[in-house]
Amino acid sequence: MGQTDLTKGGIFRPLVKYAAPLVLSSVLQALYGLVDTIVAGQFIGAEALSGLTNANTITNMATQILIGLCNGGGILIGQYFGARRREETHQATATLFIGSLAAGLIATALLVLLGRPMLIALGAPALEEAAVYLITCGAGFLFVAAYNGAAAALRAVGNSRAPLICVASTSAANVVLDLLFVAGMDMGVFGAALATVLSQAVSFAAAMVFLWRDKESFGLRLKTLRVNGPMLKKELKLGFPCAVQMSMAALSWLSVTFLINGYGVAVSAGNGVSNKIKEFCQLFISTMSTAAAGMIAQNIGAGLYDRARETMYSAMRITVALALAIILFVELTAPWLVSAFTSDPETTAAAVRNLRIEIIGQLFYAVFLVYHSLMLGAGNTWYVFFSSLINCILVRVTLSLLFNHLWGLDGIYIACMIAPFASVPFGLWYDRSNRWRQC
Repeated sequence: MGQTDLTKGGIFRPLVKYAAPLVLSSVLQALYGLVDTIVAGQFIGAEALSGLTNANTITNMATQILIGLCNGGGILIGQYFGARRREETHQATATLFIGSLAAGLIATALLVLLGRPMLIALGAPALEEAAVYLITCGAGFLFVAAYNGAAAALRAVGNSRAPLICVASTSAANVVLDLLFVAGMDMGVFGAALATVLSQAVSFAAAMVFLWRDKESFGLRLKTLRVNGPMLKKELKLGFPCAVQMSMAALSWLSVTFLINGYGVAVSAGNGVSNKIKEFCQLFISTMSTAAAGMIAQNIGAGLYDRARETMYSAMRITVALALAIILFVELTAPWLVSAFTSDPETTAAAVRNLRIEIIGQLFYAVFLVYHSLMLGAGNTWYVFFSSLINCILVRVTLSLLFNHLWGLDGIYIACMIAPFASVPFGLWYDRSNRWRQC
């Protein structure tokens, strides 16, 4: 019922076929984030944009940590599915689902209780707007966690269409609710946050329908919903390094946001607009790497190591081509892209300045994220951790501090553009070392 065996046939066509719904679902998911930003910029103003930027930096960190934890369960499910070990696949799914619910409850409590202190520490220029958005979204974070657990399981068995349908439902709900609450009812930042929470509840409900109906792949029933201790240990062993890696990436962006906040509301708002555009552009690359990781995991689980490596190379050829096209498009159209979010001249100038520098880094992301796919598919998640430690902490944060001192705001943008290159040599070494064949 939607599952796909990615261990047979050619490589390029199955990879693209598997990735296409994931790309489309990521586009739709990004669109509902873009709608929040566009509506805030056009109907509320620069302070709302700045508030959403700072709040989203924190919620994105929490989301990335949860996705990292869910990756452990997804890797395990994919490998068991590829090895035709049905009972272990069912146990891993139940454990992942319950674990994601527990992680969501913890994240909800932390965001609600600590949201405002975190924003104060971040130096958010528009503190009240940021706090309203963050605490409201934090109250509904259980839906985010549960959806990501369910989506990881669905992707692991090759079902990329179900997450697409879930996200399409979410995006439609968010657009309608944003326009209703913010443009129609003038509920401001709270309305934008409420629209996000309710739309995330829609995605969770839709994902649960798909997960529950596919008994053959997942075997979820009330009597089977229990945590398997040894399985939980395996999932955490795989997922913990991913969570730490993603938290490091998020912390590095928090550091960058703190530095940028020092330049005022307009620059902070421009950074938010630029980030949304860059995130939208990068999702084509990151989603292809996610698809490659799922295909690699199944092939490594089946012992097809040469096929796993060729999957990585095929994915990298696609992502590099995408990165070059994206860079050219953004450099040519940056002012037009920014104009969709804001008409404020200072915010527009700051966003275009940021965008034209940092977008060049997409070429480096296109390479190292696919190397990460090989690491994730093999279950070598600690290597992903060390790769991110290099580019996020040792390079991005260090260079941002240094270049800010030397060249000011442009220096921060240049540091963020250079940072992802640092993981490319590490990924090449990992591939050539053949450590991924030893899982």
